[in-house]
Order: sequence, then C-alpha cells, then structure tokens
Amino acid sequence: MHRAENTDNPTRSQVILEALAQAANDFPVILPLHPRTRGVLQQTGLLAKVVQRIHLLQPVGYLDMVMLEKNALLIATDSGGVQKEAFFYRTPCVTLREETEWTELVELGWNRLAPPSKVDVVVATLRSALTSPPGDNGAPYGKGDSAAQIAQSLQKRLWTAG
Repeated sequence: MHRAENTDNPTRSQVILEALAQAANDFPVILPLHPRTRGVLQQTGLLAKVVQRIHLLQPVGYLDMVMLEKNALLIATDSGGVQKEAFFYRTPCVTLREETEWTELVELGWNRLAPPSKVDVVVATLRSALTSPPGDNGAPYGKGDSAAQIAQSLQKRLWTAG
C-alpha cells in the first residue's frame, strides 16, 4: 500500500487495514510498510488498531519482496509492478484500486479488483481469490522466446542486406 489515492485518504486506508486485519483471522497477513505509508498510518492512529493482527515489516529490498511474493498464498496490493510479478509467480492477486493497467491479468483470472470502499467487499474479494481455481495459464506476454525471434529477424536482415 503506497499509492497516494490510498494512503492520503483516511477512509480508504482504514478500509484496507481493517480488511487485512479481518483476513488475518483466516491466514497470516504480512505487510511490508513503505516509510511514507507508515508515517501516515501512525498519524491517523490506524496502525495502532491493527498492529496486533497484522505482521508489519520494515521496507524490504527487491529480492526480498519478490521472494515474499513468490511464496505468498495471495497478494493484496495497489502497486502495478507487484500485480505483474504476482502473475509471473502464479500467485493470486487482489488489486486495491478501481482499475488496473494490467487488464489482461484480470481477464486471465490471476488478478481481481477490490476498490477499498467497503471492508466486507475487500474481505470477500480476498477470500474469493484464495478459494477460486487458479487463473488461466495464458501467455499474454509471449512464449518466452523473444530473444530467438529477435536473433532470427536480425539474421534475416543481415543476410538479405549483404
């Protein structure tokens, strides 16, 4: 949780934290907190309300973050990059926003949108993401053979140009 639309809006922040705290009744919730987010949540008193139920972490580096993502049962995020990483690790994801840049991940079933306006809706979306079948194994970004395709294209151009 780092986007201004969530951290700078006390209502949205409260919905997200209360939903995560409720979800912690069903499974462990680990929340690496961006320093700015931590500061805002401390100022509003929201952090003190949920600290007993959510495992809060200091910010983690990229490699530690992707290891958390890879080993998670579920990811809840407002980050665009984390949504895509979740797909690469085949970890179900709930995006705490009204929209996403990665609509193909929603279409494949790996990502769900949960606008943080009501606690019960966010909690229901989190639970649904855990209990639903995994998303489709589509390949929206290709088959992983782009290097070979580029090499073939360059080879053709070099041979035909010479």
